[in-house]
Amino acid sequence: MSKPKVLLADDHAMVIAGLSRLIEPEFELAGTAENGRELLERFEELRPDIVVADISMPLLNGLEAVRQLKTSNSDAKVVILTMHADVSLATEAIQAGASGYLLKQSAAEELTTALREVLRGRAYITPVIAKEVLEVLRQGIVASTERLAIKLTPREREVLQLVAEGKSAKEIATLLEISTRTAEFHKYNLQGKLGLKTTAELTQYAVRHGIVGN
Repeated sequence: MSKPKVLLADDHAMVIAGLSRLIEPEFELAGTAENGRELLERFEELRPDIVVADISMPLLNGLEAVRQLKTSNSDAKVVILTMHADVSLATEAIQAGASGYLLKQSAAEELTTALREVLRGRAYITPVIAKEVLEVLRQGIVASTERLAIKLTPREREVLQLVAEGKSAKEIATLLEISTRTAEFHKYNLQGKLGLKTTAELTQYAVRHGIVGN
């Protein structure tokens, strides 16, 4: 019987190497990605059974990648692996479409269990915060960054992250395969929607809402 194929997405090579060793006995490494945009491309190319993704990735963060992946591939299975034992982040990950949320520091003990559970069609949330996350989900509370996701279009969220990462309009245009003028328009539109006037304010907003890391 063939092993389930896993796509690993993290911008740190050492993390990828460690995760590869953890899954090796039971799963097949289909491929790796260093950022959220590459994750989406590699998923289409490789069609893995499950994705393991970090949240804080450049160009497109893990949560936004999950949203876009679930929009185009509703049956895609994603486990978020992060350093943050944060109830609001975990809640948002599940609301965005992830099936699992676990911590890097407990990956050695939990990763294979989480992958098995998700492949069986179940959800897996690290026991450290599971009770609190389930309570928030039961109450139907929408995470603050999820509210932001609803307010902005997928393209606007992409542009916001790239602006916050210091990319110029020309660089954004190249990455998103749009014109420089369109990139500038998206930035202008973001400022209007969010009531912000400068790039610095956009950056601070993106950090505050978890679009980019501190």
